[in-house]
Amino acid sequence: MRTLIQCLLLVCLFHAANAQNTTWLKAKSGEYQYSYVKNDPMKVRFYILKNGLTVILTENKEIPRLQTIIATKAGSKTDPKNHTGLAHYLEHMLFKGTNKYGSLDWQKENPLLDKIDALYAKYNLTTDEEKRKLIYREIDATSGEAAKFSIANEYDKLMSIIGAQGTNAFTSFEQTAYINDIPSNQIDKWITIEAERFRNPILRLFHTELEAVYEEKNISLDSDDDKVSELLFAKLFQKHNYGQQTTIGTIEHLKNPSLTAIREYFYENYVPNNMCIVLAGDFNSDEVIGKIDKAFAYMKPKPVPTYQFEKENEITKPIEASVYGPDAEYVSIGFRFPGANTNDARLLNFMSNILSNGNAGLMDLNLVKKQEVLEASAGAYTLQDYSVLFMDGIAKEGQSLETVKKLLLNQIKLLQSGHFDNNILQAIINNYKKSMIKNRERNSGRAFALLESFTSNVSWEKSVNELEYMSKLTKADIQSFAKKWLNNNYVCIYKRIGEEQNTKKVVKPTITPVSVNRDAESDFVKNIAKQKVSEVKPKFLNFDKDIQRAKSSNNGNSIDVFAVKNNTNELFTQIFFLKMGSFHDKLLPIAMDYLQYLGTSKYTAEEISQKFYRLASDFSVNENEDESYITINGLQSNYEASIELFEHLVRNCVANEKALKNMIAGMKKKRADDKLNKDIIQNGLAVYAKYGAVNPFNYGFNNSELDKIQASDLIQILHQLTSFPHQVLYYGPFDASTVSEKLSKLHPLPKNFNAFPKVAEFTFRKLETPEVLFANYDMVTSEIMWYRNGGNYDANKMPTTRMFNEYFGGNMSGIVFQEIRESKALAYSSFANFGTPKYSSQPNHMTAYVGCQADKMSDAIEGMQSLLTELPKSEKLFANSKLSLQNSISTSRSTKTGILIKYLNALNKGINYDMDEKVYNEITDLKYEDINLFYNSNISSKPYSLCVVANESKLNWDVLKKYGDVKKLSLEEIFGY
Repeated sequence: MRTLIQCLLLVCLFHAANAQNTTWLKAKSGEYQYSYVKNDPMKVRFYILKNGLTVILTENKEIPRLQTIIATKAGSKTDPKNHTGLAHYLEHMLFKGTNKYGSLDWQKENPLLDKIDALYAKYNLTTDEEKRKLIYREIDATSGEAAKFSIANEYDKLMSIIGAQGTNAFTSFEQTAYINDIPSNQIDKWITIEAERFRNPILRLFHTELEAVYEEKNISLDSDDDKVSELLFAKLFQKHNYGQQTTIGTIEHLKNPSLTAIREYFYENYVPNNMCIVLAGDFNSDEVIGKIDKAFAYMKPKPVPTYQFEKENEITKPIEASVYGPDAEYVSIGFRFPGANTNDARLLNFMSNILSNGNAGLMDLNLVKKQEVLEASAGAYTLQDYSVLFMDGIAKEGQSLETVKKLLLNQIKLLQSGHFDNNILQAIINNYKKSMIKNRERNSGRAFALLESFTSNVSWEKSVNELEYMSKLTKADIQSFAKKWLNNNYVCIYKRIGEEQNTKKVVKPTITPVSVNRDAESDFVKNIAKQKVSEVKPKFLNFDKDIQRAKSSNNGNSIDVFAVKNNTNELFTQIFFLKMGSFHDKLLPIAMDYLQYLGTSKYTAEEISQKFYRLASDFSVNENEDESYITINGLQSNYEASIELFEHLVRNCVANEKALKNMIAGMKKKRADDKLNKDIIQNGLAVYAKYGAVNPFNYGFNNSELDKIQASDLIQILHQLTSFPHQVLYYGPFDASTVSEKLSKLHPLPKNFNAFPKVAEFTFRKLETPEVLFANYDMVTSEIMWYRNGGNYDANKMPTTRMFNEYFGGNMSGIVFQEIRESKALAYSSFANFGTPKYSSQPNHMTAYVGCQADKMSDAIEGMQSLLTELPKSEKLFANSKLSLQNSISTSRSTKTGILIKYLNALNKGINYDMDEKVYNEITDLKYEDINLFYNSNISSKPYSLCVVANESKLNWDVLKKYGDVKKLSLEEIFGY
């Protein structure tokens, strides 16, 4: 049972920890007492304020920004049975403002909102469909009247003003969280805004936002992965709400929302003893805690009902079911375990890494490396009440899903019998250490780890002491644990290709576009905007000073080494960078893939993977059209061993004919699966729009050509990979001279570099008349993208370009989001962007997107077309967009490998300076007329390729024909095979 005041829970955990001789300690600074964990490298402070609000603070001074999270321990598992999805659409509504902001005239708006409340209550009690339509028309009309007194997106405008990034929220099983990344000098404004946000949220513009949730539901109905996950949880949890309720909710409940129920849920769960504020970044804890306490003191604690659940029955025999849909087939297996705050959950996390860690787990070595299946992985998902072990596998061509299931389950038998590498236990510890160090580098990594600890009721001490806990585990512990929990007590879901029976969707209601009043501002917003803050001066890169340079030489040849020193921790990243990609040699990406299956005369492929994993190192070999990156990450203490191992592999790998044959078969299967993926099809359409029928997307080998590939040719490419001109990019504790000295011994160079092969060239299209490119896909929703190539890149136009994107389509306060989603409720997702090319010799491009229900296609296309024809003017939005861009640039910092990548990108553009500096200095003088001129020159009334992926049986072809000649492309035309 929970205590009367929920805030005592964390205090009790602290006391219990101290009572058991653990490492929780207390300290006091000023008038505030906090708890902390001894030897915590993040030095996290846990405060519990007088009203029960938990505040969790971890300082990180690397950049002048901080990650913020405000969360409540309320998610879909606590939704009322008759209002599933409520926590999620309440999350949406907490962006709509209060009686102080979001309203032009609260006294006039309030009565209309009360009327809407009453209409929804009447609507929900009415069963006659014709009467429901009449009531909804009245809801729509009244909502339109109320919208005249509302100001859409004022919260997003506030975040834009203070230079926030990543403004968003999410709802899961047992939490709803609101996130922002803000400049450090704006923390006082952020506290004021957030304190007001949760004081008295007003459910305005409800019917248009609910329509966005409808869209989100329809997207989930089109996702085979979502359907598999939903069914797997339903079978695993036949009593608990993990399986009995989905986060988005049922169609029936979404169609019958209750504003009264939403408010009741808010006042029941959004109370301080059920909430936390997490801050990670550049701030002073002693100052911030007092400000948070003062701002949120209005919150009053109250008892929060404990989620009560009946214990699940034991699964005594396998439960199997199938999901049908157009996407690729696979099998998903789930085992049920105890909840997050148990040692069983900790053991589960450890054990899952023995099964699969991407390199040296049983499934990695026995199934992926040996090509027994196309893909296989496993992982743990720990929740408060229960946890789950997932195992997923994709079949090879001609292989049944039942065979894949058997192969996955066989790995459990190996686990139980102890048939795994004795060294893997220590290797998991080494890799966990590396991942924790990497996690601490990012404010977001810190914040989200602390959020999970809070909402799962898992003491932070466990995380801090996890390495010590792991070090005590033995092979016998793992075997015993696997035998106890992993038997015939699983759920298996087969994802099969086929038509889902009785597929439903949320039908589009009639919504009259509402006013967004984008030029209006509440007094609250005005006061926030005029508050002075301390200035954070921008820091721009000076590539000559910020990047160390050296040359590594041997065998009479040399390469450039570019380095950025890591003064923070013991991690390194090294990249061998080649200006050579698939356009130079179509065999190159195939050779890169082949490398993972190869060994040497000294080590097998499996042994190579095990050795890298023991070193807590990993390497990836990636290529694009004209560049290749060989990246090695790891602990600096293992730098030389990691480089030596990679050099040994790439220079001494030997052909494996069986592996090649299986890999080619796997490539064919993956290519066939790609043709079942709507996102990949949409990408193919966009590339077709960019280049035409002959394009990089379909540039490659056909199936018969794949069969002719020789292992010897691939081995030659790998052996000679660094015989071409290349550079080394390094971020780590060494300086450039030390790296060059090490590499002179570790990285042999040829006497003379090979010349790069001739590069394939593709012509960018110059579209003269509008067109429609269409691809058919069995789906509920429609994916619509606009694309056109523009004029050549001009560095001098970048300030205007960045300013236009911020104003037009940059975020939730931009023109596109306001018009498409807020005003017209046409889509859940919509954006637009004027993009610049990779190289200065290439053209710019304009992209816009709307994802919507099929029956909204006509309105959605017309809505975006109008925005691509005439730019809505708002001087106020322009001013806020400029302020947002200035604040964002002044507090952003390029760090780590980002400095090196930014340097390479600048060189590609023909410049040798940090473009952010030019943008920052020049946007101050930009006026609205400048971006309007830019818009008229580059975007307005231009011919576009309209790329549409939809179900042709649900289309009105006459609608598409209005926007250009329609060309229905086959999958063979798009993919080239």
